[in-house]
Amino acid sequence: AFHFRDCSDAAGNSAGCMYFTFPSAFFVFEDFLARKWSSEKRFGLEGCEVLIPALKTMIDKSSAAGIDSVIMGMPHRGRLNVLANVIRKDLDQIFCQFDPKLEPADEGSGDVKYHLGMYHERINRETDKNITLSLMANPSHLEAVDPVVQGKTKAEQFYRGDTQGKKVMSILIHGDAAFAGQGVVYETFHLSELPSYTTHGTIHVVVNNQIGFTTDPRVARSSPYPTDVARVVNAPIFHVNADDPEAVMYVCRVAAEWRATFNKDVVIDLVCYRRFGHNEMDEPMFTQPLMYKQICRQEQVLKKYSNRLIAEGVVTLQDFEEEVSKYDKICEEAYTSSKDGKILHIRHWLDSPWPDFFTAEGEPKSMSGVSTGLHEEVLQHISQIASSVPLEGFHIHPGVSRILRGRADLVKNRQMDWALGEYMAFGSLLKDGIHVRLSGQDVERGTFSHRHHVLHDQELDKLICVPMNHLWADQAPYTVCNSSLSEYGVLGFELGFAMASPNALILWEAQFGDFNNTAQCIIDQFISPGQAKWVRNNGIVLLLPHGMEGMGPEHSSARPERFLQMSKDDPDHFPVYFEVQQLYECNWIVVNCSTPANYCHVLRRQILLPFRKPLIIFTPKSLLRHPDARSSFDDLAEGTTFKRLIPDEGPASQNPAQVKRVIFCTGKVYYELARERKRQKLERDIAIIRLEQISPFPFDLVRAEAERYGNAELVWCQEEHKNMGYCDYVRPRFLTVVANQKPIWYVGRDPAAAPATGNKSTHLNELKRFMDTAFNLNAFQGKDL
Repeated sequence: AFHFRDCSDAAGNSAGCMYFTFPSAFFVFEDFLARKWSSEKRFGLEGCEVLIPALKTMIDKSSAAGIDSVIMGMPHRGRLNVLANVIRKDLDQIFCQFDPKLEPADEGSGDVKYHLGMYHERINRETDKNITLSLMANPSHLEAVDPVVQGKTKAEQFYRGDTQGKKVMSILIHGDAAFAGQGVVYETFHLSELPSYTTHGTIHVVVNNQIGFTTDPRVARSSPYPTDVARVVNAPIFHVNADDPEAVMYVCRVAAEWRATFNKDVVIDLVCYRRFGHNEMDEPMFTQPLMYKQICRQEQVLKKYSNRLIAEGVVTLQDFEEEVSKYDKICEEAYTSSKDGKILHIRHWLDSPWPDFFTAEGEPKSMSGVSTGLHEEVLQHISQIASSVPLEGFHIHPGVSRILRGRADLVKNRQMDWALGEYMAFGSLLKDGIHVRLSGQDVERGTFSHRHHVLHDQELDKLICVPMNHLWADQAPYTVCNSSLSEYGVLGFELGFAMASPNALILWEAQFGDFNNTAQCIIDQFISPGQAKWVRNNGIVLLLPHGMEGMGPEHSSARPERFLQMSKDDPDHFPVYFEVQQLYECNWIVVNCSTPANYCHVLRRQILLPFRKPLIIFTPKSLLRHPDARSSFDDLAEGTTFKRLIPDEGPASQNPAQVKRVIFCTGKVYYELARERKRQKLERDIAIIRLEQISPFPFDLVRAEAERYGNAELVWCQEEHKNMGYCDYVRPRFLTVVANQKPIWYVGRDPAAAPATGNKSTHLNELKRFMDTAFNLNAFQGKDL
């Protein structure tokens, strides 16, 4: 290791020169990769090699200040070097990633080498203290990992009681073009000082290549510096020449001290360059010829700095050559090892392990004997708290008082609405020591004024009451927090929070379901494929209000077709297993509950399962107060479970051979169908069956119902337009169920470009038209599904 000097004290004054470790490993590492895999993309760090000692300095300084866990996020450039020389990942495992003949030993498609993460506990040699380093896996969608890192950092701080960020911290590494251009950077900064989202200071390092892919700054941003976005929170910003190691290390020490002292964000702008273009296969001379002529003449910082130290007598040329030779030998030995029968284990790249959640063999714990039902005493106790104010002398709004009285009236009849069903789920999990966190825009009151989990005193400012935290003496904490007006950043944050522990129910609620549109990157890149790419289990729950109620195209559809399109269950294969095993095989679970009890069951099941899968719930709007959308306490009694399908329980079910038509549906449209069936007095002729769990598809239950009503026509009815909703997903699965023995008819709205009409009259006419079609037994006009 070479040494660099810092001849300035903390105030920037000249002082006695101190020497710090300046390892050559990261230079040799890049050179070794270039020699062994000259035609492979690796997104090397050449041009900003100083990033490695910079990160080391920040970590060392933070460790000395008491930090023992650092969570990092970064783009692809320099990731392999950071993994090798900062996180200290085994070199042979890194080199395995370059060999196409080696197959992953774990299930999953995996990801390219420069997207993978790592979790490692080791001794920090500067402080002789234990430190845990976690580098989060992320996709090519630049800066998307920023809020994920912050969420995981917040979660670790929360579970450790680190209320000031003195033990756990985050470091985010950015590219200059992405830092200036990606809106999620701004969203993440705006979370930095919000009470329920702050991580008490993050060190941001911008690797300023002065060019983004082929675009130079003159056409890439309007601000003078790429870091100007950080001024929105008045973060100090240090601009430093990356070819001056002493200046860089000084700035890194100051940044670490700033974060430790003030618990605020700080930004370091490493002004550097990239030697080989965007990647090693790129030709940067096409677009920046003059810049790259200069770069070709630029002496590498290691050579420049080592020559200076040799000239000053700090090290000798022999010292320099021995260090380079020593690390090159280490790389050669690891390379040989990677070829010698080495098996690539994707789990070695896991960035968020849950060691206490699995057995010694690495398999999920069994859920044998587990039921999602509840004791009557638990139901009654939660109901009492949910319909009252636990604090004496607390002044609540008259409107809230009416809501609480309404809940009390329901409880007297052992009934529950949607809000009370949610209360039952959260409250019972809190009793069992499961932390519950609900985040999103307006979640405290609820967008539709149905929840009221935070009560506000009407006479004293800032005096609030959260009844859910007054349920049990030794309960787990309940966190409910209104978020900033962000979807991308906040959903990423909650995803990161859910990574920290399997023993927590983490929920993000969209104000309206279609607002998940602006968080689509997190859904597409992290939530849907996360386990396949990164072996990352995650139990995050998305609550997406959905329903065609004449409110226009912007507040109707949560876009279920998008979630279902990404579900990986095979439409042409009738499974041999169901329930838990079917859930274990899927990439996520998609449900549309129609009763409060089933909503409660599915939330409890999410935690009681022996593994974690993302859960997508299309929640109602009008059903929140619908008089028929009620459940009895008996529906949550001991021994009851989530119903993947709710069969018809009326007159049609008593004489199935005489039923002429079976209508399958999901969600709110059931109540409209049931009302119309009753109006036309067709309860004996038409059965209506609800799919509550849409994906993975309940093949077994659908087949049982189709066989039960063997003489009936089969219809799929949805309120969404035919090219949206569930139609394209259920069509091939219904055909697999009936083995093409009979047609499945479609009833619903015609294809359209927008999710819904903006005209209330047109909406009602559409509803009447497909209701008439659904119940016209004499001249059926449905379309072949």
